[in-house]
Amino acid sequence: MALQIALLEPKIPPNTGNIARLCAATESSLHLVEPLGFTIDDSELKRAGLDYWEHVDLWIHPHWRAFRDAMTRERCLYFSANATRPYWTAPYQPNSCLVFGNETLGMPERILQKYPDRCYTIPMTGKVRSLNLATAAGIVLYEAIRQTANKNSPGPRTPSRRPKSS
Repeated sequence: MALQIALLEPKIPPNTGNIARLCAATESSLHLVEPLGFTIDDSELKRAGLDYWEHVDLWIHPHWRAFRDAMTRERCLYFSANATRPYWTAPYQPNSCLVFGNETLGMPERILQKYPDRCYTIPMTGKVRSLNLATAAGIVLYEAIRQTANKNSPGPRTPSRRPKSS
């Protein structure tokens, strides 16, 4: 099984589109938990995902409960600016589901309280409260790929180098 990304009630179409492209590039599944702040046929969403949408293993869940029924708790790792443990200490597995809150409210407090041992953050030293959702998802996904590369997971294919033209 491949790594998965779940977005809880995402609001901004270009962020979700960029994360969809990231999922296509890494052969990771994308789970969107409704309600969404846009429609799936939103032009900004499509534009950000370019022509990669057909390569995205996309799952849409009508609500949190439906997502929880589809995904075992042991696979979920939660990422929030309000968590305290750094993301590189997360126990990534080849089938982990990397769960992110939305752009305005972040990770719901109930999740942070219920699963404190599965919540992680991307440390920031500057005066910024949080990172862009697509940026955060990329940082965490590539760390998960790095850590699971030796755990029977092929990870994304590395393109062959092109010869330099003379």
